[in-house]
Amino acid sequence: MPRLTINQMIDEVIRKEGGYSNHPADKGGSTNFGITEAVARQNGYTGRMQDLPRGLAEKIYRDKYFIKPGYDQIHLLSVAIAEELFDTAVNMGVGVPGLWLQRALNLFNDAAQPLVVDGKIGQATVLALKSFLNRRGTEGEVVMVRALNCLQGARYFELAETRPANRAFIYGWIANRVGV
Repeated sequence: MPRLTINQMIDEVIRKEGGYSNHPADKGGSTNFGITEAVARQNGYTGRMQDLPRGLAEKIYRDKYFIKPGYDQIHLLSVAIAEELFDTAVNMGVGVPGLWLQRALNLFNDAAQPLVVDGKIGQATVLALKSFLNRRGTEGEVVMVRALNCLQGARYFELAETRPANRAFIYGWIANRVGV
């Protein structure tokens, strides 16, 4: 399996997210390439969202959704897990997939010293993942991605059940974000 680069992952996310959107049920409001107006403004963009440069969207994805949360460290151990964490961060926020990874590692590793489940990918989380992958190999990588997808799918159902406006998105979320 070829190693996906961050640029390839970003291209795939932008393909899924599409171009400009301003869906009335979307709490994120006006978006382009999946970047919300609030995130664009936080990153210095002052123009119309319809005109957001793709290069800026790519930079935001790289910096905010891949490097800052530490998925670049995970990428060194497992491209598949890093890709899943990155895609989920784009769709649910950067803290969420880190929490799920830590929860899964605590259960799969059954460690005497469990990870603190804080969503932050630091040295302890990286070492726990490395230990898990060393013990479980390729099959463990597949199982971890499945576990992350299970948690993601369950969260989408919770979002649609607690906020009826999200029902407009549930089918697409499951179809495009939850892999098997």
